Amino acid sequence: MQPSEPLLRGSGEKPTSLGLLANPLDFISEDHLRERQVCAMIDRLATAAVLNRQEVTTVLRFLNEELNVHLRDEAEDLFPLLARRCTEEDAIDAVIDRIRTDQDEAMRLLPEVRAMLAGCLDREGALSVKERGVLSRFAGHVRRHLVAENAILLPIARVRLTRADLRNLSKHMRSRRGLPDFPETTDAE
Repeated sequence: MQPSEPLLRGSGEKPTSLGLLANPLDFISEDHLRERQVCAMIDRLATAAVLNRQEVTTVLRFLNEELNVHLRDEAEDLFPLLARRCTEEDAIDAVIDRIRTDQDEAMRLLPEVRAMLAGCLDREGALSVKERGVLSRFAGHVRRHLVAENAILLPIARVRLTRADLRNLSKHMRSRRGLPDFPETTDAE
């Protein structure tokens, strides 16, 4: 039997492969890489003299098609699972509260970010100083919650969540994306 090859991480330049949904924490980790790449694009847009239309389009697609479903994965499934499985010493409630604060602030800015970027595509003009600031603040809030999720939340989830939890998480994530559940297999498979 050949040793399995390590799973190579994506570049974050494309949406996360749906094949990773069988391992929902790996999928979330890859989604975080995607979010970091999009934040880097937002940073470039916020400082560019001339906007890169392809990057604007990529960011808008991410914001319109990927971000909300990812946040729902966490808010509706991952966070509640962790709240149930973690011990008091994990102090997970404080971590989740911190993450939600940054997510909420990013979501408060999201409609303005979308409108600004769409407007840039329509008018083909540079961003104002105020718009650049909004983009930077948005990316900052996204980055802060990613740091907490990657450094604290996901490592704890890998220890605390059961196989049944992970199967349910995967099932809900697949359903949220309009995909059928994986066929049931025995533990021997």
